[in-house]
Amino acid sequence: MPSLKDPLLVVTDLDGSLLDHHTYSWQAAAGWLEKLKASHIPVVICSSKTSAEIKTLQTGMGLEGAPFIAENGALLHAGALGQGQQPDEPVTTLLGQDYAAIREALETLRRSHGFKFFGFGDVNEQLIGEWTGLAPHDALLAQQRQASEALIWRDSDERMTEFVQELEARSLALIQGGRFYHVLSKGSNKGAAVRWLLSLFRRNDGRPWQSLGLGDGPNDVLMLQAVDYAVIIRGYSKTPLDLGPSQKNVYRTAAYGPEGWSEGLEHFITSDGLE
Repeated sequence: MPSLKDPLLVVTDLDGSLLDHHTYSWQAAAGWLEKLKASHIPVVICSSKTSAEIKTLQTGMGLEGAPFIAENGALLHAGALGQGQQPDEPVTTLLGQDYAAIREALETLRRSHGFKFFGFGDVNEQLIGEWTGLAPHDALLAQQRQASEALIWRDSDERMTEFVQELEARSLALIQGGRFYHVLSKGSNKGAAVRWLLSLFRRNDGRPWQSLGLGDGPNDVLMLQAVDYAVIIRGYSKTPLDLGPSQKNVYRTAAYGPEGWSEGLEHFITSDGLE
């Protein structure tokens, strides 16, 4: 079990995990966030949210400068670690197609096949606010997408099978989040992004970094499979999370959201050497 004095990377989903599913509050996790900061343990956000949303939340949580993973792994931001990279290596890395190309592919499919869905690029911030419960300003941040599209599916299950096949033919993939489906480049996912980030940390200082991940939705499975310790936070998804029979060091919380987030850390992390 890791302790607060070990080289440990905490990787976390946001909605339904560090953030309450209904209120988006993280205050129930404030005590653990302060404890991790005091122990110099990085907290890396790994979310379907945009970079603009994540940077705003980092400021509120005191996580400025930390690396983060946005749009379900389609965008990687090295944060302060990027300062140690080669001059021609960007701090922000976009994996696969950009937002304009993804939107063009979706609009083409809708015209040619008649698929019924609504993406964030189809509506205004008021409607996104109704879908999510976000304030208008925060809904605008959610529209500042760079490498994926969030959408609501309004068609049949049979048509979704066809939709996924058409996306794959265009090197795109569909994944299910807590509220929305997400379209992004094939091969981009939270698990691949976490492995990339861990290699960056290890290359940066040579220490044997361990990783602890926390998530609640189907789009968190690959992330939780990529870490040493996995916390499955009790959630509202109809699809139960299954990390497979070979996954070790898995804890399922009794509490939801940030309360469950704190419960998971309490289970895995000892306070050796903190006092």
